Parts: sequence; structure tokens; C-alpha cells
Amino acid sequence: MADFKRWKEQRLSRADGSRKGSVDEPIAGIVRLLNGHDSFCTTSSCSGRVVVLEQPPLPPRAEATTGFEIQKQNCNWLMVTHQICTIENVLTALQKATDDAIFKFEPFVLHVQCQDLQDAQLLHKVAIEAGFRNSGITVGRKGKIMMAVRSTHCLEVPLSRKGKLMVSEEYVDFVVQVANQKMEENWKRIDRFYSSLQLALESRDHSISSPLEEKEENKEESNTMDSYRRKIKSKGTEKDGECTSPGKNRGLESEDETENSLGVFH
Repeated sequence: MADFKRWKEQRLSRADGSRKGSVDEPIAGIVRLLNGHDSFCTTSSCSGRVVVLEQPPLPPRAEATTGFEIQKQNCNWLMVTHQICTIENVLTALQKATDDAIFKFEPFVLHVQCQDLQDAQLLHKVAIEAGFRNSGITVGRKGKIMMAVRSTHCLEVPLSRKGKLMVSEEYVDFVVQVANQKMEENWKRIDRFYSSLQLALESRDHSISSPLEEKEENKEESNTMDSYRRKIKSKGTEKDGECTSPGKNRGLESEDETENSLGVFH
């Protein structure tokens, strides 16, 4: 636990290393919520985006095995938006292309390091129920537990070859509309995930605090019983190793009263 806390503090103190340099606004609340709990630390995220990427031609042998698979380290980003896009946005981006250009929609993704497996399982359950059905948990050799929130409703379409548009503008408009529909569905799933995550964490925190509260209540009850016993004893006088009450032979009666009175606390 101490190691995780120390690592988390170091991680969150670093500058954001993403291209944008900050958390996307649609998921800022989710990131704050998770990092506000001791059991979680977000490591990377994207709220979902529509992009046009230009990829240099691959060698013939590599092209045969890889096709249009994106190699981000070699790509030129012609357009990136985390909002709804228009055909004009895409066509303007394609005019800049001199190599192969690909249109993509990428849904929400979130990577979270978890303190223990139960924390990861809670997060995984929430993600699956919210519609992110490609989510999963990985455990490293050194025990590092990562939970990835992912979805399968992606879109990837090649549009140009060596700078030449290979489809009609009508088709470009069609794939833009499909991407926008996927983006709207992505936002709905994010909202469901956020709401369910809040409820799940509140429920977990309550279940953790309940045994502590019960323990305190039991402690208070025990103290009350001890106090009552001391009060009963103080009314009697100790004689020949026996505790008796003042008056005419009320020892048995006193004992019965004590037993009946203590039963109230059970």
C-alpha cells in the first residue's frame, strides 16, 4: 500500500505527456474521481476522437502483411477532433495528403493502475455494464495491476492513395456521419460509466466504513456494560470473599436482578 501511494504521487506530479498536454474535458470528472481515491491512478486516457492520418507507403513485403494498419510513430496527423466533425473538415485535411490517408474513429479509452485485484474487478464490472465490452485486466510479473476501459465500436477507412482520393465525396460524407453517430454513442457510454462509477465507489466506501462503525458501537456497548457492572458492585459490600447487598439476605435476589438487567444489553 505504501509503495502504491508513493508511486501514485510520483506519477501524478509529472507533466502530461500526451500530444494535447491535458485531460480531455468530457472525461475530466472521471479522471479526478479515480485519482481522488487511494486505490486508483490513471496513466493514460482519451475521450474519443475522429482523426485523418497520413501514413508513408510501406515496403512491398511489409504492405502484404500489414496493409493499412496504423503505425503512429511514422504518421502525419492531418486532422484530430474530439468533437463532431464535418465533411468539410475531412476534405480539407485530405487535400494536405501526399501519401496514403486513413479516416478513423477511436472511442473512449482509459488505463488505470489499481492497488489490488478487487479494485480492478470493481472498475471492470462498471466498464462492462456501461457498454465498454472490450475492457480487461492485466497483472504484470511484478504484481502491477492495470485495468483498461475499451470499446469495440471503432471505425477505420482508407480514403486516399499516394495523395489521390480513392472514393467519392458522397462516400466521405457517409463515413463522417457514421463516425459522428459512434461519437454520440461514445458520449452516452461515458456518461453511464461515470454515473455507475460514482455509485459503485460510494457503495464500496460505505461497506468499508460500516464494520468500523459497528466495531465502535460494540466498543461503546461493552463500555456501558462494564460501567453498569461496576455500579452494581459498588452497591454491595465485600465480606469473607462474597459480595452481598445491604439488608436481609438479598444476595440471590440481587444476583437475579443483575442478570435480568444485563440481558437488556444483549
